[in-house]
Amino acid sequence: MPSIPELLANAFVTASIVLAARNSIHVWWTGIVGCIVFGWVFFEARLYSDTLLQGFFVIASAAGWWNWRRGDQGNPVRVRWTPPSRLAALLGAAVAFALAWAFAMKAYTDAAAPFIDSMILGLSVAAQLLMMGRRVENWIVWIVVNTLAVPLFWSRELYLTAGLYAFYWVNAWIALYHWRRLARPETLLAIEEA
Repeated sequence: MPSIPELLANAFVTASIVLAARNSIHVWWTGIVGCIVFGWVFFEARLYSDTLLQGFFVIASAAGWWNWRRGDQGNPVRVRWTPPSRLAALLGAAVAFALAWAFAMKAYTDAAAPFIDSMILGLSVAAQLLMMGRRVENWIVWIVVNTLAVPLFWSRELYLTAGLYAFYWVNAWIALYHWRRLARPETLLAIEEA
């Protein structure tokens, strides 16, 4: 049976992820609350990389909240695509960091799944940075993260969390479809003129 903290964390993060798919500014405060609670849940499950990730998410959510509201010279940031060279550099750095972190976690901790957990950490940081900039590709990276996370959380007997990450996987596909439409040039013109 899920613990009370796991239930609370999942409730807030689920609300945050649904709000993100809808391109709502409320994604950020709901995410902050959920990530604080998830930090404790993951620490108890000995998923230390995921614990660290929650701290990053809290800080990134505060920055994302500000950026979405005023990050484009005082104006809200619009949904847009990432230049391929910038995306490749970000993802390359995320994977390199994840591998280095995994070896450190394996050598110096009793982490339950250092390599998968570290890859989730590295790619989640990349996805979050993309989301902070309202970049469409964040959803593609979240799809990969959720694909890795579901079996990991299931193996640690975090069944509710595994089930919700399966839902997040579906939500990421829906959000990708929605955000791709928002990033079309004719849609951007309509948004900028509104």
